Amino acid sequence: MGKGLPASIYNTHMTYLIPHLLSLTANMRRGKNSNMSDLIYEVKNHLARITLNRPEHLNCFSEEMIQLWANALEDIRDRDDIYVVLLSGNGKAFCAGGDVKAMATGNGFFESDEDITSTALARKNSLWDGIQRIPLILEEIDKPVIAKVHGAAVGAGLDMALMCDIRIASESASLSESYFNAGIVPGDGGAYFLPRLVGRDKALDLFLTTRVLKGPEAERIGLVTHVVPDDQLDDYVERYVQKLLDAPQQAMRLTKRAIDQSAQSTLRASLDLVSSFMGIVTELDDYRIRTAALVERLNKKSKEK
Repeated sequence: MGKGLPASIYNTHMTYLIPHLLSLTANMRRGKNSNMSDLIYEVKNHLARITLNRPEHLNCFSEEMIQLWANALEDIRDRDDIYVVLLSGNGKAFCAGGDVKAMATGNGFFESDEDITSTALARKNSLWDGIQRIPLILEEIDKPVIAKVHGAAVGAGLDMALMCDIRIASESASLSESYFNAGIVPGDGGAYFLPRLVGRDKALDLFLTTRVLKGPEAERIGLVTHVVPDDQLDDYVERYVQKLLDAPQQAMRLTKRAIDQSAQSTLRASLDLVSSFMGIVTELDDYRIRTAALVERLNKKSKEK
């Protein structure tokens, strides 16, 4: 154990560092600068930032990106000091999904030293052991996950945003379920998430036509949560994130749990669950401090009348 460090702090740091040490080793083998990882994961002031970092490839997937992505999400899931998660892409695009060049040459959905193409089972397992880990881990995270979408978000790249709790897009963002352009099916979870957001008929329409939506239309049909002018996207997202960081954290996490679990339960079960959550939050300092502040404001207003 780290000398002089409490076990809890030591374990937290090791959980954070191990994925990055593995990435560093892989990059050294490839002769790649460790500062140029295909995904950047940072935690500061209770905010976890996941940044897709293949701008020269419109942030399409690589094996390294997917591994680091899953590792980052597992770290976020297991840490109590992280309140909010922000997913974004470097460069001109959010994410272009699978590596089309690798697919065209028969190398699978991204280049790999492993056998991910020789059989149908190998191709299935490349999804199950790779990109499909991301929605499964996200399902276990009770902190809000925000996607900041600009430029292209297509195919699996769009579906990565659909897995997030909130999607904030620029007006010029281009969103498309483009799988049919490559003759494939939505293998990462799009067929699960999209109809739950826009309805079955609209989901089928987007898959069947592969049409491209700009931000305003995407907002209108419920594909994204908010749309803002391009030059205001960064500021808007930072303000939005800060509001969540300032929120009552346990109440926020339990509310997300209640919404997610209510989608798969009966009304009776949902009410039973949320009444238990109410009992928990009304014992916390957040409840006492915030209700006292509300009373103080009400008293102040009544005196001003």
